[in-house]
Amino acid sequence: MSEKNAVYPGTFDPMTKGHFDLIVRSAKLYDRLVVAVAATSTKNGAMFAADERVAMIREDVAKAGLANVEVKVLDTLLVDFCRREGVRVVIRGVRVYSDFEYEFQMALTNRRMAPEIETLFMMPSESLAYVTASTVREIARYGGDTATFVTEAVQKRLAAQLKGGSAR
Repeated sequence: MSEKNAVYPGTFDPMTKGHFDLIVRSAKLYDRLVVAVAATSTKNGAMFAADERVAMIREDVAKAGLANVEVKVLDTLLVDFCRREGVRVVIRGVRVYSDFEYEFQMALTNRRMAPEIETLFMMPSESLAYVTASTVREIARYGGDTATFVTEAVQKRLAAQLKGGSAR
């Protein structure tokens, strides 16, 4: 396996500028980056179906010209997805210590199931470290301006969904 591949999994409900920062930076490190969008969200107040989240990320990836980035639905265990995609590196974003505790536990669990797969922790840019998808969802539901926290593709869909009253 000479090609360097990585997967960046997440719920991305919605994708924030912090998530996109990690996509852009990871795409520079790897020949192929697969953004794996969780098929279902267990997050409180989920807003978008998987196909909508995939579409938003694909739009932003295309607009940024990231030809080595693929966006796929994650509908199985992450280690099985990695094996299927020929990926041996998992990218995980860590903003604060509480993120690290959770991600460390998941990385050890994944390592136990698939020792050939490594987890790489990355921090978002400092200016984006405080942004969370749950905060964005709350701001959007109360009619606040989310434009500084999300990409243009996400902003359009947030506005359309909330205008139509279809937010979950």
